[in-house]
Amino acid sequence: MTEERVITCINCPMGCRMTVTLEDGAVVKVTGNTCKRGDTYAHQECTMPVRMVTAVVPVEGSRMPLSVKTKSPIPKAMIPKCMEELANVRLTAPVQAGQTVVADVCGTGIDVIATRSIA
Repeated sequence: MTEERVITCINCPMGCRMTVTLEDGAVVKVTGNTCKRGDTYAHQECTMPVRMVTAVVPVEGSRMPLSVKTKSPIPKAMIPKCMEELANVRLTAPVQAGQTVVADVCGTGIDVIATRSIA
């Protein structure tokens, strides 16, 4: 079965609107991109989309929550499960920027790390 999707590339400021043709779930044609990054993005977005996840978690002894993020993008479908895991995280100061907050979140092999330090 052939399907066409129109997507907007987010890899550079150009924001190319691309038409992606898929056959049986596989990308067979990408048009509208002005650079190779658009082609790469279209393949990824239409077959296995991934996203960085950012959130905040509470830190005992701190008025401000700690901002955290995935160390690299995770599958888009895993975002709700990742947020559920993060909702159960409770930290105690001190926390260092870059410190692993959740290892192997949702079995993705990707860690969630602190984006700043709290003394």
